[in-house]
Amino acid sequence: MANGPDLKLEITEKRFAVLPQPLYADLRLDIAASSVVALVGPSGVGKSSLLRMIAGIDTEFSGSITIGGRPAADAPPAGFVFQDPRLLPWLTMLDNILAIRPETRVADALKWLERVGLKGYEKAFPHELSGGMQRRVALARALSVNPKLLLLDEPFVSLDRHLVAGILAVFIDVIEAEKPTVVLVTHLPEDAARIADRAIVLDGRPARIVADLAFDVPRAARTPLEVVRLTELLGSFSAETPA
Repeated sequence: MANGPDLKLEITEKRFAVLPQPLYADLRLDIAASSVVALVGPSGVGKSSLLRMIAGIDTEFSGSITIGGRPAADAPPAGFVFQDPRLLPWLTMLDNILAIRPETRVADALKWLERVGLKGYEKAFPHELSGGMQRRVALARALSVNPKLLLLDEPFVSLDRHLVAGILAVFIDVIEAEKPTVVLVTHLPEDAARIADRAIVLDGRPARIVADLAFDVPRAARTPLEVVRLTELLGSFSAETPA
C-alpha cells in the first residue's frame, strides 16, 4: 500500500511583476502516490517556485494544487529539504529537529536521526559536523515534519560531487523504507537519474513540460552505465533558458 499522497497540479498562471511573461501558464501535472518525481531544468526556469507552491509557501498563483485529494493549504505540511541545511548553530542536532515542530517527540526525533545514519550525534552542534552530515540532519528534520511527503530543493547542489553518492544512498534508503511521495528539484540530470522514478524536464517561459520520462529500471538495479544513459537522455532535452 502506498504511504505517500498523490499530487495534482493545475496552474493556470503564475507570474512575477518583474518578468514580462508568466513563469507558468496552463501547466498540468499529476504525481502518483509514493512516486519519486524529479523536476529537471536550467536555473531560472521555475522549478523551485513550483516546489514552494506545492508546499503552500507561495500561494500567489491562479489554479489549484491538491495533496491526497485535499487543497494544498489544508493538507499536512510537507517535509522540506532546502538547498542548504538551515540548521540553527546554537542548537544540537536533536534540538534542531525538535525546534521545527513542537509536536515531535524526542523518541521520534532520535528515530529519524538513526534512520539517516547519525545515531550517537544527537548532542553534536552543526559546526562539529561535515556538510554531508548536516544534509542528513536536514533530511531527518524533514521526515519529522512529514515522512509521507518530501520536497527536495537542490539538496546536493553545494556538496562536493565525491560526497553526493553517499548522501544519495542515504536518501534512497529512506525512500525505499518509508515509501513517501518525493518531488526533487535539480538542474543536474545525474541526480534525477540516480534517485527518481520519473523525470519532468521543464524549459522555456512560460515554463512547459518538454519531456516526461518514466524510468523502467528500479533505483536499486541501476548500474553506473544505466545512470549514465539516463543522465545523457535527460541532458538531451535540456537547454539554457533565456534570462
